[in-house]
Amino acid sequence: MTTGDRHPPHHKTLTCYVDYRCRLPLCVDRYNTWCRDRDRAIADGTWQPLLDAEPIRLHLLELHAAGITIHRVSQLTGLPYRSVRSFTQHDYSNAAPRRHRVTREVAAKILAINLADHTPGNVNPIGSQRRFQALVAIGWPTVYTAIRAEIHPSNRNSMFRYPTMHARVAQRLANAYDEMRHQAPAKHGVSATSIKRAKLRAEREHWAPPSYWDEVGGIDDPEFEPQYGITRRQIIAQDANWIMRTAGLNRQATAERLGISKAYIDHAFRDHPEYAIEVAA
Repeated sequence: MTTGDRHPPHHKTLTCYVDYRCRLPLCVDRYNTWCRDRDRAIADGTWQPLLDAEPIRLHLLELHAAGITIHRVSQLTGLPYRSVRSFTQHDYSNAAPRRHRVTREVAAKILAINLADHTPGNVNPIGSQRRFQALVAIGWPTVYTAIRAEIHPSNRNSMFRYPTMHARVAQRLANAYDEMRHQAPAKHGVSATSIKRAKLRAEREHWAPPSYWDEVGGIDDPEFEPQYGITRRQIIAQDANWIMRTAGLNRQATAERLGISKAYIDHAFRDHPEYAIEVAA
């Protein structure tokens, strides 16, 4: 996706309010509605958000034995890969134990997957692409990742061109990522020159390292737009462009909605003219 197509992150869920401190009126209303519904359920005695996760674990193991990988489950349910994986194994990145509790909504989505209705199939490659890039950001040339994931080195760039990827390949890449992100490239035969070249490439392309994805999540979410390496002024330019196009506001009204000055938007548009507009038609 090009920079010109970038959209503000997650203006459709609670994520933008909670994680990005977004205060657009619709996002504030969405969060307040969720809080009211939760408080009402608690008062009525119907708030039971967590269930035993053991049936989920057993179901995922059954699916995996039949060739339905974690990546395939993630695609079918729309749940983050790491969230699904956490039911069958602990999280190596932060030493979190395997999940033993689950919300009713998540449980329903996973248990709804019937082996008779699905085949291993293909998944969106965005998560695998981001894992490749994250390993480059910490000094791993892509050829090493390809070899570890049992992909022929000459085919390692094809994953950036095709709209889908076989779920088994995506699973092998995820496994390689989980191992390599905790290993130093220099201790596995990668030269200092190759490490430096990989890191420079990632910096130039704004490829986020694993630590970024640990913090924000969404590595497998094609709707999530990472803001790694992007300045606050560029983010303001993106948000202002989005508000002006969708709401038809001028710069002054947009500035008031974002809680900043019109001059800040003017400077942001000057520095990032690809977003600059006056009023949406």
